[in-house]
Amino acid sequence: MKVFGVIGWKNSGKTGLVVRLVEHLTARGGYTVSTIKNSHHSADVDHKGTDSWRHRQAGAREVVLASEARVAQMHELRGEAKPTLPELLTRLGPPCDIAWSKVQARGTPPQDRSPSRRDRHRPDRTHQ
Repeated sequence: MKVFGVIGWKNSGKTGLVVRLVEHLTARGGYTVSTIKNSHHSADVDHKGTDSWRHRQAGAREVVLASEARVAQMHELRGEAKPTLPELLTRLGPPCDIAWSKVQARGTPPQDRSPSRRDRHRPDRTHQ
């Protein structure tokens, strides 16, 4: 599996870029692609009152929702640290050719990057 990351400022077009790349790689390239979305919010795919929500509230550590269309697995951290990218990559399945990870930039972005048009107009950024 090849792993690529997209790092950028909030509202700089990271999601649009990843969507276009995934569309291109799956439709035209024939690749199997997975993505990891990092969130700073309390992400929840479940809803209050559902059976799976009630299972989690009762203390279940893992809840798997399975339907004809998709499978979603929820792992309650319950005070544990958020998994690292390498740990999250081991949870992807079935095997894929390419994995994309998208995170918002904090502090100084890596120097081996191509500045976006938005970055070029930021007075607080320097480019090589």
